[in-house]
Amino acid sequence: MSRAQDKKKIPALPEKQEHIQHFEAIYNQYRDRIRNYIAVKTNSATADDLTQQAFLKAMEKFHLFKCNSSIFTWLFKIAQNIVKNEYRTRSRNKEMVHEVIDFQSQSISLDIAKDVDIRLDISAALARLNELDQQIISLRFFVDCTLLEISKIIGMPESAVKNRLYRALNKLKKELKEWGDITIMSIKELISIVDKSEAPSKNDGMNKVYHDLFEELKSNVDRIITTYRHRPSQKIAIEIYPDLPTFHQAINEPDAPNWFMGTYEDNKIKIVSPLNPGPEHTYQSVLRHTISLFTMWLVKDINPLAPKWLTHGLGGHEAKQMSQEYIQYSTSEAIQNNAVPSFQALTNDTWDFEKIGGYGFSHLLVEYLIHSYNLDALNKFIRDATDFQGAFQVSEAELHGMWVQYLKSRLC
Repeated sequence: MSRAQDKKKIPALPEKQEHIQHFEAIYNQYRDRIRNYIAVKTNSATADDLTQQAFLKAMEKFHLFKCNSSIFTWLFKIAQNIVKNEYRTRSRNKEMVHEVIDFQSQSISLDIAKDVDIRLDISAALARLNELDQQIISLRFFVDCTLLEISKIIGMPESAVKNRLYRALNKLKKELKEWGDITIMSIKELISIVDKSEAPSKNDGMNKVYHDLFEELKSNVDRIITTYRHRPSQKIAIEIYPDLPTFHQAINEPDAPNWFMGTYEDNKIKIVSPLNPGPEHTYQSVLRHTISLFTMWLVKDINPLAPKWLTHGLGGHEAKQMSQEYIQYSTSEAIQNNAVPSFQALTNDTWDFEKIGGYGFSHLLVEYLIHSYNLDALNKFIRDATDFQGAFQVSEAELHGMWVQYLKSRLC
């Protein structure tokens, strides 16, 4: 349910127009915070409807608001009652009731080399805290309450809330030690809410995935940024999907081939879990593919018009995961038959890209540029991938001919 839809469902009050406008302004200001609270306490599937109920109830009672408390805490009390009613309804229907905060959709974003974060489910760590600590952390970071608002909601002095929050964060930090180099940094940047259909598995296998992925990124991200002389314009989030079908559905490619196990979109890198890589990949190849995807994203961040052969070729070069056997298998016949794809053909953004040996040829083309030119020329071309003359002092056709000769010499 969108906010626009929510607005349309708010009935007009039989009061003066300025009162209606005043309430709509309140709705716009506090809707997201109230929804976040309800989503944490129930689940995202019912949060929109319950939020709607809370604001309808508030609108009915708005004339009773006496301004002896903040408007948010008044709205929050109404939302609490809505949640309690939901619990009672579920109990009568013999549905599972979560009186303790359900953190299954809560995640932290871990800072990796300042430019990449990995979203980890923290439900297990939060569940080990007592209920009051859970509530304070939830209100502060998931609902964005001030310390004063929390003190009003839970009935504790503000100074006591501050001390309790500090101790709760220290407890949480200890619980998260198993993830590796995690520090409670700026919490506003560290913790985010991510809706998930299912909570990821929390076992030794996933712990190893997070650890190994951290190490892979730490070993490569800064180096790649330095090589291509570009600081990312925004932080990247890495999302891990439990298996290939789930990953393919998430990217709206349900019929994608089994070899397709990672992609990037906006500021997100999406990969299948290395624990379930499918029949054509391994645990390690999925980890390495995150380096390829980060490189591809970085090139696109530098130049959104960079051609596919350049992004994929540089990604494969940095990840060093494409075997010589695959490169030879996918390109040798075309080279022998004088059918090397043009640069334009290597911008094909369909599944045919793989059929024409696009990944192998992209790797070979980047390899040729690195072998024949210096890094300054390559970086110049990344920033304007139409200026062959400016970067390499030859035309596009001349460069293609020189590359083809290079490829033939490799076969000899």
